[in-house]
Amino acid sequence: MQGENALVTGASRGIGRAVALALAENGAYVTGTATTQEGAQQVGTLLSESGLQGSGEILQLQDPASIDALLARLGEQDRMPTILVNNAGITRDNLLLRMKDEEWDDVLNTNLRGVFQLTRGCLRSMLKARRGRIINLSSVVAYIGNPGQANYASTKAGLVGFTRALAQEVGARGITANCIAPGFIETDMTRELSDEQREVLRQRIPLQRLGMAEDVAAAVLYLAGEGGVYVTGETLHVNGGMFMG
Repeated sequence: MQGENALVTGASRGIGRAVALALAENGAYVTGTATTQEGAQQVGTLLSESGLQGSGEILQLQDPASIDALLARLGEQDRMPTILVNNAGITRDNLLLRMKDEEWDDVLNTNLRGVFQLTRGCLRSMLKARRGRIINLSSVVAYIGNPGQANYASTKAGLVGFTRALAQEVGARGITANCIAPGFIETDMTRELSDEQREVLRQRIPLQRLGMAEDVAAAVLYLAGEGGVYVTGETLHVNGGMFMG
């Protein structure tokens, strides 16, 4: 991936961190985003201390001005992405009858509207270059649902439709668009689950374990690399067999 510029949102921890490292280790210059200055500095430090090319940037996906500012900085640095990984997202869990309008709106504005606006901004340079890879992180809950996550599941299902439509729009310009739908992955959130909850999850997974962030990063590498050159409009399920679509 020498010569490629990758933009990975939500890169300060979990899946985004693993994806940023994997792309950089394979030669891409990686811009990883976080919601705070501290998080952005952590991304930049991680890459530099690993001897890799890249930097950290602040991005608030629910804020169009923040998206525009990031794209302006990337343009000035001649770092507009040829690989875009829309990983960042939030949850505001609640049962539907108790869900507040702001809990619904916050999740949709970040996970779906923000992805739309950032992708649209990145597409201009990809279309001009006649190449690019767009990879959107969906979720297994888009397919199996999850109590208390009607807002989150809606956005992750929406990303699948968004990706399929986009793939048809930009394919003729040498740009692919795909989704990855992770299952339950070892992250800060899942580590807070009790042993009993983790065992219930494990029993639902044929491979009998939660996934690792590196499992998802490997899927990103496939879709972003030469192996994924003829794959577009698809959703790659990385869930240990929990859902077989």
